[in-house]
Amino acid sequence: MATELMIVLTLLAAAIAMFALNWPRMDVVAILALVALPLTGIITLEESLAGFSDPNIILIATLFVLGEALVRTGVAQHTGDLLVRHAGASEVRLIVLLMAAVAGIGAFMSSTGVVAIFIPIVLRIATNIGVAPGRLMMPLSAAALISGMMTLVATAPNLVLDSLLRREGHQGFGFFDFTPFGLPVLILGIGYMLVARRWLAAESTATDNQRPTLADWIASYGLAGREFRLHLTARSGLVGKRLDQLDLRGTAGINILGIERSTSYGRRLIQPRADTILQAEDALFLDVFGEDTDIEAFCNTYDLRRLPISGRYFTDQAQEIGMVELIVPPGSPLVGRSIAQSRFRSVHGLAVVGLRRDNQPIGDVDAQTVLRGGDVLLSVGPWSRIRQMRQSRDLVVLALPGEIDELLEAPFRAIPAVAILALVVMMMITGIVPNVLAALIGCLLMGLFGCVDMPSAYRSIHWQSLVLIIGMLPFSLALQKTGGVDLAAEALRAMIGDSAPRAALAVIFVTTAALGLFISNTATAVLMGPIALALASDLGVSPYPFAMTVALAASAAFLTPVSSPVNTLVIGPGGYRFWDFTRIGLPLVAIVLIVAITLVPVIFPFHPG
Repeated sequence: MATELMIVLTLLAAAIAMFALNWPRMDVVAILALVALPLTGIITLEESLAGFSDPNIILIATLFVLGEALVRTGVAQHTGDLLVRHAGASEVRLIVLLMAAVAGIGAFMSSTGVVAIFIPIVLRIATNIGVAPGRLMMPLSAAALISGMMTLVATAPNLVLDSLLRREGHQGFGFFDFTPFGLPVLILGIGYMLVARRWLAAESTATDNQRPTLADWIASYGLAGREFRLHLTARSGLVGKRLDQLDLRGTAGINILGIERSTSYGRRLIQPRADTILQAEDALFLDVFGEDTDIEAFCNTYDLRRLPISGRYFTDQAQEIGMVELIVPPGSPLVGRSIAQSRFRSVHGLAVVGLRRDNQPIGDVDAQTVLRGGDVLLSVGPWSRIRQMRQSRDLVVLALPGEIDELLEAPFRAIPAVAILALVVMMMITGIVPNVLAALIGCLLMGLFGCVDMPSAYRSIHWQSLVLIIGMLPFSLALQKTGGVDLAAEALRAMIGDSAPRAALAVIFVTTAALGLFISNTATAVLMGPIALALASDLGVSPYPFAMTVALAASAAFLTPVSSPVNTLVIGPGGYRFWDFTRIGLPLVAIVLIVAITLVPVIFPFHPG
């Protein structure tokens, strides 16, 4: 047995060393372990591959899909926009709201996914309020890690510990069993980050996004003030008319950029086409380029009512209406023809609202403007048609705005996505069906309502994390079979001596956090879980406080960039160095330790009645 234990420990040490060196990839290391352990004869091939049949592995995969649905439908992005609206220019208020929002969303989806969503949002916020991104990225990553302490499904270590308890014949954790610890940690963490932000990067080394924005083009082409939104009453003379019959561009100096119309998913913007028939209650989004156009007279003539506009030149509609700069190359069939003669709108589905010639904007662009080689056209229309311009032979895409990176793939499915997520959470809380079945039902419903499709669902799953968990689980079993778990528990028991069980919790926490310096928090939970339960058994106390302590310590992966992918993601945007995480993260780990040893025995007694 001693020889077999030495073999397992040697393989484990080799895996930890490779994790620390970050070579090869973590999932490759896990596969190496998956192959090596059965070859030793210590565990069977079936035992080595048992992780593939673990329901929690399926649950983790489905949570990635549910999180992807929140991204595609804009639920996460709308939350970020709401944050910006309420934070204003206050850095303190911004950090409080940012951490609260990230922790709240991260309680129901992958913390890695949350950080990936919020990085561009935070970069934009930092630019707007004149704050270095480095002062916001660390609070972002800290909140994402704290979100793992909020619910059962918030992070993989929680599910690993829950699965371990169930395999040992215990009941497992409830959905909100983690919340009483996560909330105090979040409150204390926010307070700490408000102080620690002064020690974060004052200047960012991150590269700026060089793409122009819609606001840049609105200013350079002088589009501000040309936008109008008009409501068609039932009495309007435009109701029932085809757009090609009206020819508003040629007769009134008006471009119809979009038509807002009621659909089964609420009001949405549709693309105006020559054969589009206007309906009562439509709202027209107009670009009025004619210098002599009297919009008030136009409204009176056709019985239209002006509607308010919340974004400058429809920037509040940037999910539906986009812009692109196009070059007319020499030799293009468009050269020498007017915009009307080229049937630009009919052929390309875009409206020309601005023109630069010899690098100077031309103010009076209308349907009769004759195009020349080298002209730069600012065109407005649906993003789908803008993307198609990349395949055009007559025009060359010169520039796309930065907003194209923030487009939602299912922008009108936010309400179904939130409702489905609420249903999944309710099923998990009530226990009507097992958690994995609830999540699978949620994924099917997300697909049914168009919140996610099969390609995006498969892309969303972080296969590296799943393989890592599956590959590390055999180590846990091998250590149990060779007596390694009992040996580690006895060593910890000897270290604790006659101290109270709270001291045992502190030792377990510190050991788990220390191991997390070198390997991922998921792998840490896989290795420390069995040791914690064995120690609880030796002490004759409930396993729940020990399992919870390991889960909290695994989520307290603040100390190094390799402790969690969450930390790795913010290194570049925040301009951080390796040891920035250690000096900022150590007090956060201490906060979680104090909360754990104070509250865990209260909520999960060592000797339940």
